[in-house]
Amino acid sequence: MDKILLMLQLQASLNEATNGDKWSDGITKNGKVINWRRCIYMECAEMIDSFTWKHWKNIDQEADWDNLQVEVVDVWHFVMSLAIENYSQTLRGQVEDLAINISESKSFKKIDTKEELFAKQDDTIEKIESIMIDTLSRGPLDLEKLISDFFDLVVMSGLNLESLYNLYVGKNILNQFRQDNGYKDGSYIKVWAGEEDNVIMKRILEQNSDIKPDELYKELTKLYLALNKS
Repeated sequence: MDKILLMLQLQASLNEATNGDKWSDGITKNGKVINWRRCIYMECAEMIDSFTWKHWKNIDQEADWDNLQVEVVDVWHFVMSLAIENYSQTLRGQVEDLAINISESKSFKKIDTKEELFAKQDDTIEKIESIMIDTLSRGPLDLEKLISDFFDLVVMSGLNLESLYNLYVGKNILNQFRQDNGYKDGSYIKVWAGEEDNVIMKRILEQNSDIKPDELYKELTKLYLALNKS
C-alpha cells in the first residue's frame, strides 16, 4: 500500500500547487472547470499513436513501447486525480481511504508482480479504448472498473507496481520542474537538444534507479540550465 499511498499524496500535492486547494471541487484557483475524464480519454487517444495503427502510413514501423510507458504514467496522473475527486465529492473518504481500497482490491494484484512483458499491439489498443469508454460515459463513474482496466494496461505495457512507481515519481518531479520554469505561460522549452524532456527524465531514472526526488529535480535543473546557455 505504501507506494500507492505515496503516489496519491504526491498527486494531491501537485494538483493543489497547480490548481489551488479547491481542485477536488472541480475548479481551479483561476475559476477554470477541471474535467479529469476528458484528460484521460484525450491522453489515451495520444497514447494510441505509440502504435502503427494506421493502415496507410509507416505500416512496418515498430511500436514505441518506451513512449507508451510514459503515456501510461501520464494517464495515471489523471486517473488518480479523478479517483481523489470522486472520493471527496461522494464522501467516500480521503486519500488514505482510497489507497487502502485500491491496495485491497482484486485488480491491484495485477500490477503487484515482477513480470515485464509487452502484450500484443492490437490487444493493448483495445484496452486503451476500454479506458476511453469508461471515461466517455455520461453516466455515474464506475471507478473500480476504470482502475481495473488501467491496471490491465499497466501490465500490458510492460510495467508493474515498482516501475510504475518509479516512472510516476519521475514524471511528478518533471511536472513540478515544468511548472517552476514557465510551463503555464508558454516559456518552458519541452524539447532539449532534440529530445523531449520525458525521454531525458526516463533516461536519468534508468541510469540511477536509486535517485531521490530532490536529486532528480537538481539533475533536471542542471541539464536545463546547460541547454539554455548553449
